[in-house]
Amino acid sequence: MTKADLVEQVTASIAKTAGPMISKKDCARVVDAFLEAVKDALKEQHNIEVRGFGTFKIRRRKTRMARNPRTGDPVEVAARPVPVFKPSKELRALVADEGQPEAEPVQGL
Repeated sequence: MTKADLVEQVTASIAKTAGPMISKKDCARVVDAFLEAVKDALKEQHNIEVRGFGTFKIRRRKTRMARNPRTGDPVEVAARPVPVFKPSKELRALVADEGQPEAEPVQGL
């Protein structure tokens, strides 16, 4: 799903509940503002918790040894912060339920 698809889906969802009061352009601004707020918070080393959805965090990766794929020489990869997303229990359960096929009814013998 692209950001444009997300804006389209959010706009459609709002239109169902609140009517066609919000334009697609306004919805795109809201989505952009949300994503910018997440980026800014992570840049400042803050965690973002969205209840029922998940948590955006900064995790510190340790220094490690790797290999240059071209030469095979060992190379040290420096420690660095990386953004991670941890889904909530509710989101994990929702995805797990959606990913499994429906059980076929058992026919009598």
